[in-house]
Amino acid sequence: MTYLKAICTLAIKDIRDEDGTYQEEKLIKAMDHIIRPNMTESEIRDCLIQVSLELTSDMEPSWQYAASRLYVYKLYDEVMRDRKSENQENPYDNLYEFIVELTEKGLYGKYILENYTKEEILELQKEIKPERDFLFTYSGINLLAKRYLIQDFTRNPLELPQQMFMGIAMHLAIPEKKENRLNWVKRFYDVLSSLKATMATPTMSNARKPFYQLSSCFIDTVDDSLKGIYKSLDNFAEVSKFGGGMGIYIGKIRALHSAIRGFEGASGGVIPWVKLFNDTAVAVDQLGVRNGSVAIWIDAWHKDLPEFLQLRTNNGDDRKKAHDVFPGLCYPDLFWKLAENDIDANWYMMCPHEIRLAKGYSLEDFYGEEWENKYYECVEDDRIEKRSMCVKDLVRLIIKSAAETGTPFAFYRDTVNKMNPNKHKGMIYSSNLCTEIMQNMSPMDIQKSEIVDENGDTIIVEKTKAGDFVVCNLSSVVLGNVDVKNDEELAYVVETQVRAMDNVIDLNYYSVPFAEVTNKKYRAIGLGTSGYHHMLANNFIHWTAEEHLEFADKIYERINYHAIKASMKIAKEKESYKCFEGSDWNTGEYFTLRGYDSDEWNELREQINTYGMRNGYLMAVAPNGSTATIAGTSEGVDPVMARFWLEEKKGSIIPKTAPNLNEDNYWYYNSAYNIDQNWCVKINGIRQRHIDQGQSFNLYITTDYTMRQIMNLYIEACKCGVKSIYYVRSKSLEISECESCSA
Repeated sequence: MTYLKAICTLAIKDIRDEDGTYQEEKLIKAMDHIIRPNMTESEIRDCLIQVSLELTSDMEPSWQYAASRLYVYKLYDEVMRDRKSENQENPYDNLYEFIVELTEKGLYGKYILENYTKEEILELQKEIKPERDFLFTYSGINLLAKRYLIQDFTRNPLELPQQMFMGIAMHLAIPEKKENRLNWVKRFYDVLSSLKATMATPTMSNARKPFYQLSSCFIDTVDDSLKGIYKSLDNFAEVSKFGGGMGIYIGKIRALHSAIRGFEGASGGVIPWVKLFNDTAVAVDQLGVRNGSVAIWIDAWHKDLPEFLQLRTNNGDDRKKAHDVFPGLCYPDLFWKLAENDIDANWYMMCPHEIRLAKGYSLEDFYGEEWENKYYECVEDDRIEKRSMCVKDLVRLIIKSAAETGTPFAFYRDTVNKMNPNKHKGMIYSSNLCTEIMQNMSPMDIQKSEIVDENGDTIIVEKTKAGDFVVCNLSSVVLGNVDVKNDEELAYVVETQVRAMDNVIDLNYYSVPFAEVTNKKYRAIGLGTSGYHHMLANNFIHWTAEEHLEFADKIYERINYHAIKASMKIAKEKESYKCFEGSDWNTGEYFTLRGYDSDEWNELREQINTYGMRNGYLMAVAPNGSTATIAGTSEGVDPVMARFWLEEKKGSIIPKTAPNLNEDNYWYYNSAYNIDQNWCVKINGIRQRHIDQGQSFNLYITTDYTMRQIMNLYIEACKCGVKSIYYVRSKSLEISECESCSA
């Protein structure tokens, strides 16, 4: 009983609501029917964790912190046992010996000790703040321990949270000059360990390890050739092997019954190739942890569209299904203009190969008014076979699929390309797996193979001209854990994250060489945000209040300003990205398009004209599923699902509450399903002005929504300048989050 009382006191230490003594008594009383003679201290602690979780509710949310505190101490004991630590008082004792030990075991990369002296590591030891282990909710620390902390080869934990954050910081600071390196390590560590920012899941998982694929997601453009298709499949397999998800644009592939080498009716269309990507996702399953993840994108005017919309539905020919891919549609503005103003008009779908033969251009290579003119040119050309459907019937198919499967994802290609800061160098055809990455894309050109003799050995060299193979380097500012009204603090966090992500580009392990070429060409990063609803509740702003609109506009403009300024400062120090000349950054068009004309913006504009930009793309808001849980905040830019809910994962049920829930902010947390989605669309458009890429933005619908109401949300998104829509979520639909992009 003495141990029970002591550990109960420890569990409720620093819990912020209600009287501590009362809580201690409540915890002991709850244990009465569980405690039994001869229980070990470990068993008592496990029971206390479970009881604390059972006591958690929207009225008493702080019990999850009691469970978290107990879990942290349990983790300390396990790590010290597994590492056979001699110092049982301080689990964080001697960082240097810890790094040496894990390096010798092959769990840390040798590069850490190669770049840092013992004296430097001892200095960094002083920066570790063990008290930050108690910032986590139970869900956060539980997830961190099981998926992010380094384990031995029998899955026993060897690393603690602050060691993880320091290891990540040390890795990310390696590209810095020797004289500044430790300062950047301290800064990276400070921001990450205080949970004011998170790196993407691959970065948090793999930084400091021997194999460090740090990027989240990739995008490939598939050429309309057998070699091109299979090379893209090979690229997907290599990326998936190391934990990356992919977006695949197949809009250039010829349609069903199109000609091959002049033989009419020979093509099988896009569906058989989609099935190959589907099977590759299942086969290359990331060491048995999870299936590969891939989104397949096609244009809304592609001739195979109706069949494409049936890929994941539960009715129809199963031989034409691909249940493990996520389909996405790339819409021109014209489609939604017709849906709004002339819904009975015909929509014409055509084969891209036939257009190339007849017109000498690729329709997908244009956007805006120019695309619209060429579309009608093709419609009027009798040499191009058309497949027509009433716009209303096509919209019905799209919404039926969305309601049943949550997909297809939506990509508004005209808005994306109009706002592309690097339109001078290419075209953006589609997005990635989570619909937030939007960068120039182009297919690789596989050229003729050569037979080469090297010292009597015959070598076959395949020459390939690299296209733009997009890479996503992500992190997020945790808005709910940052004082967003403190511009100095916001600038500090943003600048830190921009520097960290820029370093990822140089440190990254690239599973395919095309990714490295494109990543170093544009040096694209994706600074995002999580904790959006958390931030609103902190500032006592209702989601549907008018003040929300102005607040969102102001906050995201400040984030963008600080991100651009940080990139400019790095360019001043290290040089601009290769394609800066002629970009919207260089010409100033970037600022004109967004209405940035204050004295502050004009001064920054002049500095960029002088020093350039380090990164061709800067901002992208990922879904942040896992890392938002770790940071104890709300996911991405979406409203919370509920104030309190039970999450079931792998047989265990964990209670979760809205972030920092208390009596003051309780009514500022409205469920996503109770919020008018028109508000979400409007606010997304306001934020989008300040984000050069996109946002993982979901729609939340109930059975009360009619098909026309859902259609109107798509139309409004188009009119508001929204660039993409991720899932259409309904209460009856269970959707698994993309783990690769959980930034």
